[in-house]
Amino acid sequence: MGRVDGKVVLVTGGARGQGRRHAVRLAEEGADIILFDVCADIEHNEYALARPEDLDEACREVEKSGHRVTAAAVDVRDRAAVEAALAAAVAEMGKLDVVVANAGICPLGLNQPIGAFANAFDVDFVGVVNTVHAALQYLTAGASIVTVGSVAGLLAEKAGPGAAMGPQGSGGAGYNLAKQFIDKYTLALAAQLSPLSIRANVVHPTNVNTPMLHNEGMYKMFRPDLEHPGVDDALLTFPMMQGMPIPYVEPEDVSHAVCYLASDESRYVTGVQLKVDAGASLKF
Repeated sequence: MGRVDGKVVLVTGGARGQGRRHAVRLAEEGADIILFDVCADIEHNEYALARPEDLDEACREVEKSGHRVTAAAVDVRDRAAVEAALAAAVAEMGKLDVVVANAGICPLGLNQPIGAFANAFDVDFVGVVNTVHAALQYLTAGASIVTVGSVAGLLAEKAGPGAAMGPQGSGGAGYNLAKQFIDKYTLALAAQLSPLSIRANVVHPTNVNTPMLHNEGMYKMFRPDLEHPGVDDALLTFPMMQGMPIPYVEPEDVSHAVCYLASDESRYVTGVQLKVDAGASLKF
């Protein structure tokens, strides 16, 4: 038997990156999967987001495990759309046991309009709230909610809102604030749900080897001395983020944590901030 055998799991932002890896890992461990992704670009986010073909490919990867999968193109900012898509998915799958609220964007760059702040915050925090609150009606004792925060957001909170702007611009500030709110929201949610034996925990990764990290806006944040830095330039400074001498963690490293929190191995673990950060929070 797999570690999440027989469970039905919702993963948002599941078409590629961390979300896809979480979905595949959970399916390999026995879960049936519901995948949501916007499958379109979002204004002010300069790197391309997933496409419908990415969602299709993610479904095929899940199916290789022999488990069921259903998917929908959903913008997590739209509560009504999330509710409708989830109702259809739960009707097809029969139940919902685990929510992995993973969808997120990180629009970086100086001189961005305030819309970049709003879009980052709306996707990264409001989207988490919409996902979780739409799911609550289906969850029963033993269910697990896993939100995805960011060590970078926690470090920005320690530095203060002025420092959080830095070279990141309005979009980066919105991202950091959203991740800080996710942390506080998840802990408050855990306290509310514990009498129902439903758990809520937040995973805080450091840099992760995904398209969110590999784009010029992110490279520029780590190499503000260069006009058009590339990956090789950023790789020289990426390790400064972590305590361990590595540039980033892999999506699989985060998936291990997600799988643990989704499984009954963590049946009495709730209200935890699980940092997959290679010592970044210790360093700073």
